[in-house]
Amino acid sequence: MIRKATIEGSPFVGVYSVATDKLCVLPVGVRSDIEDIFAKTLNVKVHKTILGGSHLIGSLMVMNSFGAVITDFASEEDVKFLFDDFNVFFINDKINAVGNDIIVNDKAALVHVDFDRATVKIIEDALDVEVVKGTIGGIKTVGSVAVVTNKGMLVHPEVRDEEIEFLKNLFGVPVYVSTANYGSIYLGASMVANSTGAVVGENTTAVEIDRIENGLDIID
Repeated sequence: MIRKATIEGSPFVGVYSVATDKLCVLPVGVRSDIEDIFAKTLNVKVHKTILGGSHLIGSLMVMNSFGAVITDFASEEDVKFLFDDFNVFFINDKINAVGNDIIVNDKAALVHVDFDRATVKIIEDALDVEVVKGTIGGIKTVGSVAVVTNKGMLVHPEVRDEEIEFLKNLFGVPVYVSTANYGSIYLGASMVANSTGAVVGENTTAVEIDRIENGLDIID
């Protein structure tokens, strides 16, 4: 299932949300009807929080089925609901918008090329996957310009064929080209997805929804 939504009036729902096959995290204050869209579309339980006073959950946190990596200015109290089921690590690095800088599924993670070695080790320990430094289409903020689940991956049209082949092998899923929010290359900022469904920004066109549905192998 794919549904459209906004969060706090913005179509860039991926900036405000993060999801796995187990749960979705949204900012405090999201309307109940929007929360319901995320819960039903992704078929998960929704938790609401803030991270260090910020509502930008998707920019400051990244997750897979094994763990969560979170900006270091968030507190344990902010994410206390995660500790029973996930490895939870806080990153103290000059690059701390981790949701923008890491893209991960349950097989691998691609991360910002400027993360230091200690940070890469923390990411490996938290998410329990192979971690590789790299860019997507020349962009270092890999989490903002692509989306990956355990069934498929979407990248923007400027990504070269050889990059697509590399990403396919790294994440172990088919890789497709798309945009969202009426031509935006910032796929990760424009949507949140898991193996069941995707919530996309309200500006996403019917053609883009079709590509997203096919690329992530979402059956409506």
